[in-house]
Amino acid sequence: MSNQLKIKLSIADRVYPLTINPAQEEGLRLATKKIEAMIKKFEKSYAVRDKQDVLAMTALQFAAQVEQKNIDTNTDIIQAEQKIKALNELLTQQLS
Repeated sequence: MSNQLKIKLSIADRVYPLTINPAQEEGLRLATKKIEAMIKKFEKSYAVRDKQDVLAMTALQFAAQVEQKNIDTNTDIIQAEQKIKALNELLTQQLS
């Protein structure tokens, strides 16, 4: 028996029917709300003639946020590795 859930999401005045795992519903609905809010922000802030332009800018904004988080995470990992190496060197010196 399938545990799939059928939902409809509205993005940029279009309805998208989806069949999803129920565990995905909350995330998809929150993402839809964020997309719609960003679309409205871009429409208010810029002279937009086409929904395609607004959707492209929204996609770019979300992709940039994901990439920045990846960069920040990688930077944090590199810094943690450097600190661990320095501590390891100190321990090695003390134990020698």
